[in-house]
Amino acid sequence: MDIRSAIAIFTAAATLAGCDFMSSDQSKASPVRPEVGVVTLHPRNVAIISELPGRVVASLVAEVRPQVAGIIQKRLFQEGGEVAEGAPLYQIDPAPYRAAHDSAVAALQKAEAAVPSVQAKVERYQGLSKKNAVSTQDLEAAIAALAQARADVATARANVASAKINLDYTIIKAPIGGRTDKSSLTQGALVTAGQADTLTTIRTLDPIHVDLARSSAAMLDLRRAMNEGRLNSSERNVVVKLRLDNGWVYPMTGRLEFTEAKVSQTTGTVTLRATFPNPSRLLLPGMYARAIVEEGVAPGGFLVPQRAVVRNIKGEATALVLDKDDKIEERVLSVGKTIGNNWLVTAGVGDGDRVVVEGLQLVRAGRQAIGVEVVIDDATGELREREPTTAKIQAKG
Repeated sequence: MDIRSAIAIFTAAATLAGCDFMSSDQSKASPVRPEVGVVTLHPRNVAIISELPGRVVASLVAEVRPQVAGIIQKRLFQEGGEVAEGAPLYQIDPAPYRAAHDSAVAALQKAEAAVPSVQAKVERYQGLSKKNAVSTQDLEAAIAALAQARADVATARANVASAKINLDYTIIKAPIGGRTDKSSLTQGALVTAGQADTLTTIRTLDPIHVDLARSSAAMLDLRRAMNEGRLNSSERNVVVKLRLDNGWVYPMTGRLEFTEAKVSQTTGTVTLRATFPNPSRLLLPGMYARAIVEEGVAPGGFLVPQRAVVRNIKGEATALVLDKDDKIEERVLSVGKTIGNNWLVTAGVGDGDRVVVEGLQLVRAGRQAIGVEVVIDDATGELREREPTTAKIQAKG
C-alpha cells in the first residue's frame, strides 16, 4: 500500500468518526421548543356593559278629538308638522255656539236687572217692619225673592261661562306640543263631542323615550354582584348609548329614568325606560334599537381574550398559561360576562400571567415553549401586531 492510499483511508475513517460524534451530540440535544403568542394580564377596572333590546316611544302622546259637535270649517295646521302647545288645529262652525253665548249673556243681564228692585223692596219692608206697618210674613217673602233673584244671577252667569267654553271649543287646540299625524277628516266633515275617531295625533319627540327589556335573571345577577362587592354601581344617572337598527350609534347619550317594579308574566323581563334628547327628530316612535348600558365597574378584573379560552370535558373554562420557567400550565377559570371579544375572569389568573392566545395546538400542559407578546384587536378579536422574535429565539437557543 502506497502513502496516498493510506492517507485516503485515514481521511475516510476520520470523516465517519466525526459523523458518528455529531449524530451522538444531536441525539442528546433538547427538542426544539415551539413558539406561542401570549398576552400578559394585568388587573383593571372593567366597565360592565350590557346591550338591551328596546323600542322608541314618544314622551307624550295626545289623540285630538272634538269636544263640541259641528261642521269643520278649516284645518289650521300642516300635516306632519310641528305644533306648539295651544296652537289652533281645527275651526268648527261657531255660529250656533256664538248665538247660545249671546243668549246666555242676555239672560244674565235680565237676571241682574231684577235684583235692584227686589233689593229695594226688602229694604223698604225692613223699615216698615220696625214700625209694624208690614207683616213678618211679607218681609220674609221679600227676602226669599231677593235670594231667588241672586240665585238666578248666579245661574245665568254659569250659563254664560258654559256657553263661552263651548264657543272656545269650536277652535280645537293642541293639548301638547309635538309633531302631528295626518288629519283623518277634512273641511266640511261633521264631528261630534267625544267621538271615537281621532282627528289627528300629536307626539312629543324631544325628548324621546326608549323602553328596554332586561331578563329578571340578569337583574338578579346584577344585584348579587353589587351585594358581593364584585361590581360598583350607581343606579342614579346611568348613562345610556343607543345602537340603531342599521348598526349606527346615536350621537347623543341618554339617561336611565326608572325600572318598573314588576316582571312580565309572559316574557319574564323587566322594563326599563331611558330618555334621549332628539332635537333633529332622528328617533321616531316604533323604531327598534339596542341600548348600551354601563351598569357599573368591576374593580380588579382580568380580561382574557375569548380565543384563549376553551372548555374541557367537564365543561369548565380553561386557558393555557406560560409560567416564569416558560412551562405550559393549564388553568381553570371563573368567567363572567363577555366584554367585547374578551371574557371577564374573576378567578384562575393573576397579575403578570402570560396567557397563550396563538399556537394552542402546538403545546400542552407540562411542556416548555417560547412566549412572544402579541396584541389582540378588541374590536375583532384578531391579532393586531406581533413583536420581532428573532432576538428572543436566539437568546433562548
